[in-house]
Amino acid sequence: MRLWGGRFEGGPADALTRLSVSVHFDWRLVPYDLLASRAHARVLHRAGLLTEDELGRMIGALDDLERACKAGEFRPTVADEDVHTALERGLLERLGTLGGKLRAGRSRNDQVATDLRLYLRDHVRHIVSRLVELETALMSQAEQHAETAAPGMTHLQHAQPVSFGHQLLAHVHAFARDIERLRDWDRRAAVSPLGSGALAGSSLPLDPQAVARELGFDSAAPNSMDAVADRDFAAEFLFDAAMIGMHLSRLGEEIVLWASQEFRWIEMDDAYSTGSSIMPQKKNPDVAELARGKSGRLIGNLMSLLTTLKGLPLTYNRDLQEDKEPVFDSVDTLLLVLPAVAGLVATMRVNTAKLESSAPDGFALATDLAELLVRRGVPFREAHEAVGHLVVWCQVNDKDFDELTDEELVKVSPHFTPDSREVLSVPGALAARKAHGGTAPDRVRDQLVALRETVDGQAAWASGN
Repeated sequence: MRLWGGRFEGGPADALTRLSVSVHFDWRLVPYDLLASRAHARVLHRAGLLTEDELGRMIGALDDLERACKAGEFRPTVADEDVHTALERGLLERLGTLGGKLRAGRSRNDQVATDLRLYLRDHVRHIVSRLVELETALMSQAEQHAETAAPGMTHLQHAQPVSFGHQLLAHVHAFARDIERLRDWDRRAAVSPLGSGALAGSSLPLDPQAVARELGFDSAAPNSMDAVADRDFAAEFLFDAAMIGMHLSRLGEEIVLWASQEFRWIEMDDAYSTGSSIMPQKKNPDVAELARGKSGRLIGNLMSLLTTLKGLPLTYNRDLQEDKEPVFDSVDTLLLVLPAVAGLVATMRVNTAKLESSAPDGFALATDLAELLVRRGVPFREAHEAVGHLVVWCQVNDKDFDELTDEELVKVSPHFTPDSREVLSVPGALAARKAHGGTAPDRVRDQLVALRETVDGQAAWASGN
């Protein structure tokens, strides 16, 4: 049942067969291969290469083959080299010699390039749907905590108070960019290779543009050699997947920290936590840790395919068999991780009291004090230095800003008058940062309004609307 072999006197060695076989992983392309086969049958009919009766029997056999594949009644065998070989066998079993007519004008080279594009364009929308669920969970938490003050950090050190909702929405913006990259990717992936044959097109009167339209592509490939050699769409998808993984990893790392005894910012729901086999008291953030860990797979898949592609001459080379497993693994990984992280975020309980009590720790209002002096005409360089001296004085004397007397303020610098305390308030510090993009609760609510519109549009795209 090999799709080649006419010029060979003997069969391949067992070692070659084992090396060449791909049907154990490319079987998932069945629905896409059959979809493309129906379109190809119709173009053969329009070209006068199939009669009306032959076309009807061909479509009926392809439909029956798809039903049998879904039901598990038709499966690949050890003799099937790949998904294309297996499905042609199924077609021949149903149609006899008529089934062999479908191969006219196409090659496994343009078939697999088409199948993989169809598969990815379909599954990218599933991934976007799962990303929307995560965005929605983050926005729901952010809405509840627009006015909850939290320690904003740089270098993992207390820096300035921020709205916890603002911090949660920072992750939404990152995932929203991921979705926009995938939508932009889809525009470039919407090019059909079918009709390119092995590399040079076909002398048969086919219509690649009609096939492209039937399969939901925007156009047919303008260059047959590029069409069968191009795996930019796969590599670009893997880059987008790696970026999603990186963003999941950053969110996962923050959740690990937030759930620790040292932070105690959140309590994870039991449904999204695990325990220890030896320590009864443990409640572990495994979902967040696995999200962090899976990013290594996603980044590795990108590196794997890029390394495979980097030295290939035009056009098709068997090396390209290595394109599918990293793509399939990245799709599977994202569809596995995203629902779990969305569930973790949606069900976590935020320790508002802990967040707000620690928001001013580490002299986090120092910048507000320096900016007050700037508003009074003091050059920022001098204001920065004066507040730095005040911090050192407080550390030496084991005091915080709100414990200083009027005399102690003036003693450190004449710039610090008693009314300087007007900015030493966490709610005031949040409200003051009201410029576009700032952490003021009103700006957080503005973000939520804009993001809901963005996410609604992303959800509509994922559903095909």
